Amino acid sequence: MRTITEKQKRFVDEYLIDLNATQAAIRAGYSKKTAHVIGPENLEKPDIKQQIDRRMQEIKSKRTADATEVVETLTAIMRGEMTEEVPLLCGEGCQELSDKNTAVKDRLKAAELLGKRYRLFDGDETTEQDATAPFDLPARLIAPAFAGVHLDVLDGAHTEYVLDGGRGSAKSSFISLEVISLIKNNPDMNALVLRKVGNTLRGSVFAQILWAIGALGLADEFEATVSPMEITRKATGQKILFRGADDPLKLKSVKPVHGYIGIVWFEELDQFAGDEECRSIQQSAIRGGDKAYIFKSFNPPKTKSNWANRYIEVPKEKRLVNHSDYRSVPAKWLGKTFIDEAEYLKEINPAAYEHEYLGIPNGNGGMVFENAVAETITDEQIALFDRVLNGLDWGYYPDPWAFNRCHFDAARRTLYIYDELHAYKKGNRETADMLLEHGITFDDRITADSEDPKSIADYKNYGFYCRGAEKGPGSVDYSMKWLQSLVRIVIDPVRCPDTWAEFSQYEYERTKDGEIISGYPDADNHHIDAVRYATEQIWKRRGQ
Repeated sequence: MRTITEKQKRFVDEYLIDLNATQAAIRAGYSKKTAHVIGPENLEKPDIKQQIDRRMQEIKSKRTADATEVVETLTAIMRGEMTEEVPLLCGEGCQELSDKNTAVKDRLKAAELLGKRYRLFDGDETTEQDATAPFDLPARLIAPAFAGVHLDVLDGAHTEYVLDGGRGSAKSSFISLEVISLIKNNPDMNALVLRKVGNTLRGSVFAQILWAIGALGLADEFEATVSPMEITRKATGQKILFRGADDPLKLKSVKPVHGYIGIVWFEELDQFAGDEECRSIQQSAIRGGDKAYIFKSFNPPKTKSNWANRYIEVPKEKRLVNHSDYRSVPAKWLGKTFIDEAEYLKEINPAAYEHEYLGIPNGNGGMVFENAVAETITDEQIALFDRVLNGLDWGYYPDPWAFNRCHFDAARRTLYIYDELHAYKKGNRETADMLLEHGITFDDRITADSEDPKSIADYKNYGFYCRGAEKGPGSVDYSMKWLQSLVRIVIDPVRCPDTWAEFSQYEYERTKDGEIISGYPDADNHHIDAVRYATEQIWKRRGQ
């Protein structure tokens, strides 16, 4: 056999991942414009074909050994011979949440999934994919915590699947894979993917679905457009539609050209205005067809009384609830930095770790900043602050102009808010003079609300180092959650009375029925916004 080139070797390696010649050619370094031609041509070249055949025989042998191990594992579990090792599949600290969701069942389901993948339960020992068989997700893409959920979806045992969990639990990745699997196996079924706010779709669920398509090696089968935001399966015309619940008119007009909407995914469930809103959307969207799948995913809000936290506590016959956290996800999927950050937060702020990474609601009531404390901040302390941050929220009656100075102690993850200015009905020249009289210099960086570019320009003309905050979809949620994750937010109530009043009294939004939802009300939060702008250069950094 002649030696194949290094690029051809890379092509072979990439092809064996998903058996997609075009995508393998692209990943191997061939031009995207010619990959659809070069990929299939490579498969016909004798030397490459021989290399692929040899490698596939090796893989087949390894899979057969793996399949045998699965049978042995199943047998040992059924005989009770592996009870001490059972939790290892879902990670250290795997919790038994209910009789239907134990570590033992997680392992059994994962083994069963592998068994089905290797055709062990129908007497067929071959590991090659049957072209006529229904499409199934590769086991390598499913975290162990979701193995049972996947099998349940395949069996059609439930209509509604609610996945809650902490940061990095891979629930959104799993649902995106399931959406594609259902689309592939149901040619008359379309999908509707929802976020509460429409402008958050592109950077979240839209990107997530595109990832799933790529991970499954199906890029050639789908095409995506941003306006309108949708993904189409070329062979059937099936659509995956993306909508925000903040525009009811667009939701009412959702109707696919072919088939019916049989898949609905509510991402960040807690941000919707209660079960009634979700139920109304479902009733409008799901019409026609004999089958429907409703997915709901969210990170449990801190407050136990949030409607979404209470929602999953009420049992429903056709609803399956699955809780997961990052410990049930292979560490290599998350990366060392993610694990290190989680362990660091666990050490310095166990309550925040429990909520953010384990997805446990451990707050009582609707207060947003349970980590805010009132303490005297002395002149001696302020003299040692070497990282001073300044934030400004513009305002005119009835909204106040609000300015804050703060210091962030990164080692102790503590934010000190020690100065404020507060004014009504004052022009830019007047407030600028207030800053100068207060000791703010032209060298002090001020991050201000970017929605008033004229005021920023005025301040620059006066000589201030003033810049607009970099806003964007999700920036409010991200910055608020960062503030909540801190060990402490120390506010001097004498120096900053208005700031302390806002932080200590700020609560989550409520529906008209008094239900707590995860939204942050845009009222009585001017100093909170000033602090968010001041700390933007910290919380916008990756890993914060």
